[in-house]
Amino acid sequence: MSADNEGRSGDGDRVIRGEERLHRVFLARVIEPGDEVCGRWLRRLGPDEVVRRLFGQGEQLPGVTDKRWAGLRARAQRADPERDLAAARDVGMRFVCPGDPEWSAQLDDLGDARPIGLWVRGRPNLRIWALRSVAVVGARACTEYGAHMAAILGAGLAERGWVVVSGGAYGVDGAAHRGALGAGGATVAVLACGVDQPYPRGHTQLITRIAEQGLVVGELPPGDHPTASRFILRNRVIAALTRGTVVVEAAYRSGALVTARAAQRLGRYTIGVPGPATSGLSAGVHELLRGDAVLVTDAAEIAELVGDMGDLAPDRRGPVLPRDLLDPDARRVLAALPARGTAPAEEIARGAGTTPDDAVGRLYELRSLGYVERHGDGWKLTREAMIPVHPDRGRC
Repeated sequence: MSADNEGRSGDGDRVIRGEERLHRVFLARVIEPGDEVCGRWLRRLGPDEVVRRLFGQGEQLPGVTDKRWAGLRARAQRADPERDLAAARDVGMRFVCPGDPEWSAQLDDLGDARPIGLWVRGRPNLRIWALRSVAVVGARACTEYGAHMAAILGAGLAERGWVVVSGGAYGVDGAAHRGALGAGGATVAVLACGVDQPYPRGHTQLITRIAEQGLVVGELPPGDHPTASRFILRNRVIAALTRGTVVVEAAYRSGALVTARAAQRLGRYTIGVPGPATSGLSAGVHELLRGDAVLVTDAAEIAELVGDMGDLAPDRRGPVLPRDLLDPDARRVLAALPARGTAPAEEIARGAGTTPDDAVGRLYELRSLGYVERHGDGWKLTREAMIPVHPDRGRC
């Protein structure tokens, strides 16, 4: 294998040699994503030594059976990193590995499950975008409510300068991406296949648009196909890249919950959007919310949670009613009037905890504002005052 370009890391003065980069491209073809045994080899021995052993130059590496080792060596015989790099260049992809300036140090939190490298399609810098990013994930077969919430969250986060990260799938993922794109914002799709092979096929146009306006990334080399296990392992990358994971609709058995739990293990924020208590598609989210996840209802609340100090959501209040502006003593007198019929000033005073003279003064004040009216020696509420003063009376 020949040398490629060198790159200087943003972490100290480490230089990524062309040979090491080529070896990582080679290993990305041989080793499955998230393989922690192989991750330990890389950490302890480095990619150059691991490649040398795979070519039979040295003893078998520890932690795998003879059968597994034979399978890895068979894969190694078919791997061609220079062909993969050429295929990547043809479609505008690049390979980013640990030590590169573009590598996100957030991925290092995965330890031995850290990606060998990431294939990246799109112009923006992955490291910079990851610094201010939020994952929005959820059910593929989502409801209209789930799609609506994912879209408005994606748009709201994008409008606040946040990068929306998701998996490019049908349902919640696609809605979140479209929401961000529709707002003219930034979005990243993390795929479980080669990033030159958009999947699902029905999202080819969407993923192509994401590559033009944002980033499409993945661990698998060009042309590789997705599998069930690769989808699950892809989710750890989504969790690690972002500052928090928002789950919009997820059943008890859902890949979105895998992402959320990975975020919890990594010390990231885990966030849930509630749904109807009777909806099976919200059952997994509700289970998260019963644990350590935080409930949110809009993008402002997400930004307040994961953002910087002072990035606060607006206070949530109901409408201000005219009676809210009354003096507290006047409100107590008003509340002491019966819902129906009249009452004398002495009785109203006892109910309000004040003197009859004070009650009479307050009642005349309330009459001038249209809340009460006098009938002989008694006082009663006006028709306009009845509903706001006693909003719950007569209801079940």
